[in-house]
Amino acid sequence: MSEDDYREQHKQRLAYMPWLYGRLKPRHRAWVEPWQQEIQHRLMALETVHCGQDCFVAPQAVLLAEPGRDIFLGDGCQIAADCVIHGPVRLGQRVSINHHVSMEGGAAGIEIGDDTRIAAYCTLFAFNHGMEADRLVREQPVSSRGIRIGCDVWMGARAGIVDGVTLGDHAVVGMGAVVTRDVPPWTIVAGNPARPIGRRPGAPSC
Repeated sequence: MSEDDYREQHKQRLAYMPWLYGRLKPRHRAWVEPWQQEIQHRLMALETVHCGQDCFVAPQAVLLAEPGRDIFLGDGCQIAADCVIHGPVRLGQRVSINHHVSMEGGAAGIEIGDDTRIAAYCTLFAFNHGMEADRLVREQPVSSRGIRIGCDVWMGARAGIVDGVTLGDHAVVGMGAVVTRDVPPWTIVAGNPARPIGRRPGAPSC
């Protein structure tokens, strides 16, 4: 295998497993960092995307941000392949977004706190269509209250968050859950619609 072949394969591995970016050996960082800088600089030139230090953005990720619908990535954020993110979206530091996650910021936006982990195929939509009987759904007015996710939150694969929801710090959302109501800090929720099923081990008492 040639060095070029190895690098192309390793780029794909990083794109779908972006947490490996923080574990790279110095000899790999020597070529990965310039590759990432090129991707991020091009993205920031084309869209109103703002990348902090030491971020990773997979080349297969789609970030769309018009003026007024900016996307902010805090230091150390990681965006995996096949994510589709439409601003306004603001990520804190060291937020990890796994592959095939969809985020739509609507008008009110999505905010995600530091050190939060969002697993593959999660969906966050910060808008909603009206449903009145006097017109087609596509002609209904759209509302947006926004989505707020705290720090150190873990969303399991294929979980969904609807507009208007707040997830408190340290909350956990089970795989496949659909969250339609606010989740208090340290609370574990699961199901459709999601309901509390416990608290994180060692969580402080209420």
